[in-house]
Amino acid sequence: MLQRWGPQSWWPAHSRLEVIVGAYLTQNTNWSNVEKAIVNLKREQVLTVKGLRDIHIWNLEELIRPSGYFRQKARRLKGFIEFLDKQYDGSLDKMFAQPTETLRSELLSLNGIGPETADSILLYSGNHPVFVVDAYTRRILERHQVIDAKTDYEEIRGLVETAIKSAEPGALDVTGAGKDPRHPVSRMSSTERTELVQHYNELHALIVRAGSEYCRTRPRCEECPLRPYLPKPTTKDTKKAQRKAKA
Repeated sequence: MLQRWGPQSWWPAHSRLEVIVGAYLTQNTNWSNVEKAIVNLKREQVLTVKGLRDIHIWNLEELIRPSGYFRQKARRLKGFIEFLDKQYDGSLDKMFAQPTETLRSELLSLNGIGPETADSILLYSGNHPVFVVDAYTRRILERHQVIDAKTDYEEIRGLVETAIKSAEPGALDVTGAGKDPRHPVSRMSSTERTELVQHYNELHALIVRAGSEYCRTRPRCEECPLRPYLPKPTTKDTKKAQRKAKA
């Protein structure tokens, strides 16, 4: 995937708080809608801890309306700011200085934060070494028979993290990589990271690209860079495909 597309410049944001807000807003919607909401927040100059603390929730709802479920998301953003104020005096520096598992547990206790959102915040905003599992990750791994439909989030995360940690040092070599980023370089996408964090970052971004372009509900396997890794069809699979074609 890296050879095909190169680094993806993800997460496109100018601050850690913008990443956190984006992680909340991207739930149950597409990124283009999130971008509209982010533009609104920046226009009103409230994309800061103080700004989100002080803005009336009704006004916040209107600003993030393009992202959908705006009332629910506004309450959750307010809840995060309350957590940040209570636990860390409103400081993201203090929050991200916590051990990964400690902070992950705290984030998961907040309303509206599940494993994917928590790990997105940890990885992309805090540069903590965790891999983000999303629907594309699950779909690709399942179609490649690495997991099955019953494999849960934590098991998938563990499988990927174990595989990457056991890889040879320097595995993320961008020499000769493609140059087709999906997003422009931003302050957050170009921040300095450890090799492991950068590997998790690029792998997840590339999986999202492969999933959205090729591993769709109706897959386009012929053009996908992951095609060589598909398991060979069994006789049973071939007969099933033939019956489906006839139908």
